[in-house]
Amino acid sequence: MTRIVQSSGQKTVGRFALWQLGFRPFYLLASLFSALSVLLWAAQFFGYLPFAYVPGPLWHGHEMLFGYTLAVVAGFLLTAVKAWTNESTPSGLPLMALAALWLAGRVLVLTPFALAAMLANTAFPLAIAWAIGVPLWRSRNVRNYFFVGLLGVMSGLVLMTHLALQGQLACPPRLGLQLGLDVVLFIMLVIGGRVIPMFTNKGVPGAAAARHAVVEKIALGSVIVLFFSDLLSLSPVVIGVLALASGAAQAARLCLWKPWRTLATPLVWILHMAFVWIVIHLLMRGATELGWVAGSYATHALTLGAIGSLTLGMMTRTARGHTARALLADGVETTMFWLAQGAAAARVFGGMVSPGLYMPSIQLSALLWAAAFGLYVVRYWPVLTRPRLDGKPG
Repeated sequence: MTRIVQSSGQKTVGRFALWQLGFRPFYLLASLFSALSVLLWAAQFFGYLPFAYVPGPLWHGHEMLFGYTLAVVAGFLLTAVKAWTNESTPSGLPLMALAALWLAGRVLVLTPFALAAMLANTAFPLAIAWAIGVPLWRSRNVRNYFFVGLLGVMSGLVLMTHLALQGQLACPPRLGLQLGLDVVLFIMLVIGGRVIPMFTNKGVPGAAAARHAVVEKIALGSVIVLFFSDLLSLSPVVIGVLALASGAAQAARLCLWKPWRTLATPLVWILHMAFVWIVIHLLMRGATELGWVAGSYATHALTLGAIGSLTLGMMTRTARGHTARALLADGVETTMFWLAQGAAAARVFGGMVSPGLYMPSIQLSALLWAAAFGLYVVRYWPVLTRPRLDGKPG
């Protein structure tokens, strides 16, 4: 743990700072797990590894959503809520306990202990909801209360998925994953809408990224409607039309942010690329529901493309900002961003270009993804485990 040492009337922070603030352990764990789990999934997909409790394809979806993505969301919210409220969020032993709970969930889904896996994975988003809910309540930060509710919904969807896996709930386990992806999409739209125009205008002089109230409402509202359409299992035609309409709304929103003006600034364009992938996802989802496109390409445009780009970009930017480093991407970080784009493009478009490329594209995508997040671990291990450069706590 971090040590605070008194020296010459000033406080200095000890050398190991991993447990000072939520982004540190969760960004590191998420990126390490992401790189390793995708390689494990590829090995399982090609018949080299068995799975105990959660079948292989469902394990992959479950872990990338409720494992990797929720870890990044947890790290971001534990850090952001502290900044929003000036109230403490877990550090030290309580933060270790949250990380241990997350890690238990990752291990237990590989075992026959179904009940323990369900409890650990259901409890994690609830624990994060409590950890951010208390400071939000103390500061009466009403604007961000909804994050607590969304984490509660995610916990319910984890429970739903596990009960379906165990045959105790009459619905396909994939429904829980689809609804979870809808929730994560909404979180991305909210956070992205808040920070991307701001980061664009700060990082790219003269960019003039803007927001329009009506476009914002349609863009967010359409995804809420899409969530309930999935929940009620409405007609594929209805869902397809909704997805296409939402994709058009996200495209209009993105155009207002002037993404073409960010191409020389990697720390900004990676966030815009996430929204390009969101547009691709929604348009492809609409096409899939309407029977124009077959396969899981729309899902991977969201997961590898949008979630991969936004989480990698935000983990880089917030780690730099909260450790008092310059908000500039170096060569290693830019390489990470391009590797992630390559992984998404290979997985989404490889099989569409030619059926013969389907299997090689999965292998290539897994390797590029693992390389991107492996580089993050190597590059950010010293950043996330050492104190801020300005000597402040956090």
